[in-house]
Amino acid sequence: MINKNKIFILASRPFAHASQENFKLIETDLPNLQDGQVLIKSKYISVDPYMRGKMSEAKSYTEPYKLNEPVSGAVIGEVIESKTSELNKGDMVKGNLNWQVYHVISPVNLTKLDSTVLPVSANLGVLGMPGLTAYFGLLDIGRPDLGETVVISGAAGAVGTTVGQIAKIMGCRVVGLTGTDDKTTYLKELGFDEAINYKTVSNLRKAIRNSCPQGVDIYFDNVGGEISDSVLFLINNFARIVLCGQISQYNVSRMPVGPRMQSIMLTRRALMQGFIVSDYKKHHDQALTIMKKWYNSERLKHKETILKGFENIPEAFFGLFRGDNIGKMIVEVE
Repeated sequence: MINKNKIFILASRPFAHASQENFKLIETDLPNLQDGQVLIKSKYISVDPYMRGKMSEAKSYTEPYKLNEPVSGAVIGEVIESKTSELNKGDMVKGNLNWQVYHVISPVNLTKLDSTVLPVSANLGVLGMPGLTAYFGLLDIGRPDLGETVVISGAAGAVGTTVGQIAKIMGCRVVGLTGTDDKTTYLKELGFDEAINYKTVSNLRKAIRNSCPQGVDIYFDNVGGEISDSVLFLINNFARIVLCGQISQYNVSRMPVGPRMQSIMLTRRALMQGFIVSDYKKHHDQALTIMKKWYNSERLKHKETILKGFENIPEAFFGLFRGDNIGKMIVEVE
């Protein structure tokens, strides 16, 4: 019988970079399973850059995490015991759950996963929130047309790799910006036309210009900061800038002042729009149907960086901001 549970709570709010001191691992008693509930054991836990914003008290599109309460996010788990007809022992499910090993919960908060999607962890990445973010950001805001040039920052992450592949499916030229040679190699393997290591080039704007001889029609921005400044100087008339993330700014204690791009946006008649994937919630199932077809036909590939061990969740989270991951960062609970 399982009586104890392990949970990560937010012990303090980070200032600049998050650290181990901001998290506390506690052990609690596991409540008894009631009729209409299931007992879930976490198998895979997602860590994502947006979580850094929820660790602060700054106003945002979602409520912040509360101090001394569990951190939460996307989790895939296995049904260990069931007292409901909706789920059976052995079923794999996904939900927005706490960073904890076991969950006693109602099935209303869970989605039973398609057993044909393998590995099951793909439901946290290319067929999860990052994949949907890429899909809606590129297709709804970016509106790619055949032959256009798409530039992606943070291109080797879970969102960026998916954006690039969808852009290639749409017949675009795709240029990815990333931070290591291993990542540029992987982007080329995915079919990116060009991949630039922004840490090794002497002049990033010149490198982007050389890779985009027809200019930039769509910029999918996951990073912000100086990298985005370099891209925005090169946008074409009527370019679309998709604001997905600003990971370079999430840990700064004071927001830097960069080039003011309004004059370029004005004279190029460009569109810049931010979005949140939940804005498209009613269209998620339709998008996933399309993406599963691409995935099953190997037109949409993915890579995962997996850390094993529940205790390594904070370290996996920190790794996002060091650029440790290629593709989706996941913790496998052993």
